[in-house]
Amino acid sequence: MKQKFDIIESTCVPLPLENIDTDQIIPARFLKATDKEGFGDNLFRDWRFNADGSPKDFVLNDPTYSGEVLVAGKNFGCGSSREHAAWAIAGYGFRVVVSSFFADIHKQNELNNFVLPVVVSEKFLSSLFDSIKADPAMKVRIDLPAQTITNLATGETEQFDINGYKKYCLMNALDDIDFLVESKDKIEAYEKK
Repeated sequence: MKQKFDIIESTCVPLPLENIDTDQIIPARFLKATDKEGFGDNLFRDWRFNADGSPKDFVLNDPTYSGEVLVAGKNFGCGSSREHAAWAIAGYGFRVVVSSFFADIHKQNELNNFVLPVVVSEKFLSSLFDSIKADPAMKVRIDLPAQTITNLATGETEQFDINGYKKYCLMNALDDIDFLVESKDKIEAYEKK
């Protein structure tokens, strides 16, 4: 969903596992659709539900945790380059994923689907997991204009990097086509030269 991104303060959903691949994010059997609708329902499907559809003991099924921020272990989004994984994350309602490392293609897919991947240090990530465990109601503050993330429980802040073009697009709720349309006058002026 296209939504302008500025500053978000939210509680977090912790997933302290490393090497979460795209098949775990959205199992391959759900990749037949070409429309983004409904993918959030199947986010982490095999971790969330038994074969009969009954819920498993998994963080997304635990009402203790909620929010627009998923905090995950190192190497998030590894494996195949399926964009459907980013569709599922966005469709579930996450606007930010925090990790100490993202697979490159998955990171770009998140950005293209209006989800902000925030890369933090291992130390910051560990402290964030500790804060969430101590108080599931704690919040983080993600300030895209300043490119900072703050653990509001401890006051710790870190800078994060983002491509300037993608930052502009997120802050203005523009996908690549919207950006070109917005730049139409500049493109036409350039072509006339």
